[in-house]
Amino acid sequence: MASQAARSFNGNMKKAVAGLRRINLDGLRWRVFDAKGQVLGRLASQISTVIQGKDKPTYTPNRDDGDMCIVLNAKDICVTGSKLTDKVYHWHTGYVGHLKERTLKDQMVKDPAEVIRKAVLRMLPKNKLRDDRDRKLRIFPGSEHPFGDRPLEPYVMPPRRVREMRPRTRRAIVRAQKKAEQQQQDANDPRKGKKKDTRELVASNYSSLFGLMKVVEE
Repeated sequence: MASQAARSFNGNMKKAVAGLRRINLDGLRWRVFDAKGQVLGRLASQISTVIQGKDKPTYTPNRDDGDMCIVLNAKDICVTGSKLTDKVYHWHTGYVGHLKERTLKDQMVKDPAEVIRKAVLRMLPKNKLRDDRDRKLRIFPGSEHPFGDRPLEPYVMPPRRVREMRPRTRRAIVRAQKKAEQQQQDANDPRKGKKKDTRELVASNYSSLFGLMKVVEE
């Protein structure tokens, strides 16, 4: 770790390399995730897949074959909806009545790396391999990291799949569009207006004729 990249790293070096000696790095790939502009849950699901080794054909649930995951720009992560204020983290200090809570917005200000770490860990199976997989996850709030001498591989996030419109909603929109086009054509066509006036005149004549017939019968 005494490389040029490690010496130029301005963050907490002790925390960045903690537990690396307990990981067998032989044959592991160093995958780099850029969290800038990514949705928290979608990014965490991809990290949990790679860190478990589920993207490999040799995946086995009882073995830890996952790759090293380096997450950069954790402070620029995004969330959807109103989760910044609605999502709340709870923990207890152990003393009576000391139930603490902190919103996602406050946690992003205090430690954005912990937000991604909790999201990933809660997607992993709760077994003996969880701590080993946690050591393979290295999260940094900015773009600087001390692993520049490693063979890094940028991870390309899959395109976001937007759910198609429901058939019932699509049919309603098509009907509304056709109705608007028909109304526009009727307004631009003078013959339609004449036909409408003729129908109104015939209806009024019929009503007056029926009125006269009633008077004569009386």
